[in-house]
Amino acid sequence: MSAPLRVHGLVKEFPKGRRGCVRVLDNIDFEVAAGEFVCVVGVNGSGKSTLLSIIAGLLPPTSGELKLNGSPITGPGPERGMVFQAPSLYPWRTVERNVAFGLELLGVPRVERRARVSWYLEVMGLTPFTQSLPNQLSGGQRSRAAIARALACEPQLLLLDEPFGALDVQTKEDMQVFLREVWTRTGTTVIMVTHDVEEAVFLAQRVVVLASDPGRIADNIPVDLPPDRPLEVKRDPPFLRLRSRVEDMVRAQHHTHLAGAAPTA
Repeated sequence: MSAPLRVHGLVKEFPKGRRGCVRVLDNIDFEVAAGEFVCVVGVNGSGKSTLLSIIAGLLPPTSGELKLNGSPITGPGPERGMVFQAPSLYPWRTVERNVAFGLELLGVPRVERRARVSWYLEVMGLTPFTQSLPNQLSGGQRSRAAIARALACEPQLLLLDEPFGALDVQTKEDMQVFLREVWTRTGTTVIMVTHDVEEAVFLAQRVVVLASDPGRIADNIPVDLPPDRPLEVKRDPPFLRLRSRVEDMVRAQHHTHLAGAAPTA
């Protein structure tokens, strides 16, 4: 498979008063293949959301190189769609008009815009709520609408930053199954940040584990599970072994971080 996203030598530092800078990401190197679903996990402070924001073009790197299909990433662009934990829908726009928003900015003709919005609303199971306002939707429906809005622009890369973090357990699991179905149907390349190791193993083809202080890649773990994954797969021994492997790696990085932060005698 081709690798539309290439990240090489990525470093990110933030100013820290008179003390100079704090390095949040250090020498990040990885690639994401076309159509691949990758989850990024790690403890707080490992720079997961910062990494995603740099790929989205919302933050500039301090140094390093990021390319999407051979073109440098220098800022936001329609070839990348991003969904945050809070769906951030426009409260005065209906679901239909929220999903159409990016297409309007891109100048997509009205007939094509309507057809594309209609298709994504159907894919997301939101057709009955076309004329509803966001405050009339459940949490899961708002998440679906936010993902539909990002996908309607047909980005080469979909970036998800804890999109289900605020949902209850049942709705969250429903959305996990739903997201895999949508990914299978659309073939979009996906990078998702999550704190939930079980979620990462269920969704992804590969899990990237970040160490912290500064954030750096500790491991790349392939998820060798069947493409068809009902929720019951979470109880199967292969799934449990993979989840334990990722959890052990995250825990090891956390303990290393604590040991490094402990005061010396």
